[in-house]
Amino acid sequence: MHTGCTVNRVEKHAADFTSHLSNGSSIASDQVMFAIGRHPNVANLGLEKAGVAINPSNGGIAVDSFSRTSVPHIYAIGDVTHRLNLTPVAIREGQAFADTVFGNRPVEVDHADTPTAVFCQPEVGTVGLTETQARAQFSHVDIYKSTFRPMKATLSGRDTRMLMKLIVDATSDRVLGCHIVGDGAAEIVQVLGIAVKMKATKADFDATMALHPTAAEELVTMRTPTARHVRQAAE
Repeated sequence: MHTGCTVNRVEKHAADFTSHLSNGSSIASDQVMFAIGRHPNVANLGLEKAGVAINPSNGGIAVDSFSRTSVPHIYAIGDVTHRLNLTPVAIREGQAFADTVFGNRPVEVDHADTPTAVFCQPEVGTVGLTETQARAQFSHVDIYKSTFRPMKATLSGRDTRMLMKLIVDATSDRVLGCHIVGDGAAEIVQVLGIAVKMKATKADFDATMALHPTAAEELVTMRTPTARHVRQAAE
């Protein structure tokens, strides 16, 4: 995993490829997948004729918290709104739409604290706020971080490491975010999403018994902050 750089060019050599990066390095591989992002597929739908507005900030169909467009009887859900382009999010939005319109039970979808993952090597799982986001929103933020080699890796001889990171509001003790890099990160973060959504505190994590030997036990055994951030009040 290389951070802080982009792909300048890709060269093909017979059946192989060489990717040249902006930091001066290069990577040889059998295949190259270049994910450059996507845009909402809203063209040629006749939205202008129907009076459906486009959100100028993201290019998706503009909707309110109930997924209702600028035309009251037209709703839009999923990637076309360009909110969170994830399959489970679209499913949840569809369920809320059905409850609201056909179930006579208005439901708003809360997109906060949505667990996400990148299924790369190493795997990345995250839920809640990042350290940067938390420091921007809260005056006192504690960071708990641990990097280690899981016991299963030491027994097998694999050179595998894990990163666990908790973001905590030092004022209320609430866990604002959790970030994991390593084997099983997505599976762990899915369950942690429940705790973060329920506004669990660091004390709740500390009171949970550790399951040994697991990598996830680090989440309930970290006691000392690795960093403490206090935002200075504006004068």
